[in-house]
Amino acid sequence: MHLARPDEFLGIKDYDETLDRSFVRDGREIDLVMHDARKFFRLMLRRNGYVLEQLLSPLVVRGGPHHDELIALGRGCITRHHVHHYLGFADNQWKLFRKEAPPRVKPLLYTYLVLLTGIHLMRSGELNANLVELNRTFGLDFLPELIDLKSGGIEKQTLVDADLDFHERTFVRLAGELEAAGEASVLPEEPAAHDGLNDLLIRLRKSAT
Repeated sequence: MHLARPDEFLGIKDYDETLDRSFVRDGREIDLVMHDARKFFRLMLRRNGYVLEQLLSPLVVRGGPHHDELIALGRGCITRHHVHHYLGFADNQWKLFRKEAPPRVKPLLYTYLVLLTGIHLMRSGELNANLVELNRTFGLDFLPELIDLKSGGIEKQTLVDADLDFHERTFVRLAGELEAAGEASVLPEEPAAHDGLNDLLIRLRKSAT
């Protein structure tokens, strides 16, 4: 997240609310995507699990008092309707996995990550997108091998002897669990952080002028 300059958001012209940059630093390829605070806050209120995963991640590049305040507000944006985000995301990743030959490990792992993240969120109200930690609860005995395959090779590591029938059955089962967890969830229907986010954005804008 970043703050747009006053000359951008105070004028009548449209401005780029999202900055997308790709570069190499210290031999590593970096894909950097940043949203202006207004767009980021609006995404938080739209049942977008992706931005909440970014906000609530334990991996912090730059924090501070405003970041701490935003984390607290972010928890007030979680609703039972986030189940739709995770169901749709998991379905897209599964389709990506199935259409490739040979199938790659990455989209399969993302499929399981999204499903387990969503189920855990619906049941506990806590957002955890760490597949290793999640599997301590779910106990899928095949996941460590898949994680090792990707961690030990290149990003496009493929499955030579993929048991597609097994993974399809598991996908269907977990997607059913996610849907059921959403229906049974006691999470709120609507986010409770709208006013708090509006107030924070005003204060951030004032501090930038």
